[in-house]
Amino acid sequence: MAEDLNIAKGNKNEQYSSLIPQIAALLSGESDQIANMANVCAALKEQFNFLWVGFYMVKNNELVLGPFQGPVACTRIQRSKGVCGTSWDQSQTLIVPDVDSFPGHIACSSASKSEIVIPIIRNHKVIGVLDVDSAELNSFDDTDALYLSQILDLIQF
Repeated sequence: MAEDLNIAKGNKNEQYSSLIPQIAALLSGESDQIANMANVCAALKEQFNFLWVGFYMVKNNELVLGPFQGPVACTRIQRSKGVCGTSWDQSQTLIVPDVDSFPGHIACSSASKSEIVIPIIRNHKVIGVLDVDSAELNSFDDTDALYLSQILDLIQF
């Protein structure tokens, strides 16, 4: 596949429906996990213009920054700390409409206003999280959770 995305217009469903086959084609035949995570971040950021899109992977019982697109980020996050650490600890997707109202939110960027974090679960264990931040309040909903989970399933973890 060419390295250019066809940026779709329309509602979230239409945008994700256009993006997912492109990501699948981009990842097809590539087994390197880091390369695939990097391209997923770039594709999501380019399509939706999110403030920050990235991965944190569990290493030595903490989340360690992986491939991302956006401003510099927190390098390590402890279990149950912030939105990412809480998603990891609870093994569930968290949608935060206003990060300032989330107890213990870790402000890696003061520009972040809302966030969604989806745990990457393999063999009944969280091995990392996909973290997406927006500069707008209330940017994420169940539609994002559904499609972002589908995108995670495309990556060979």
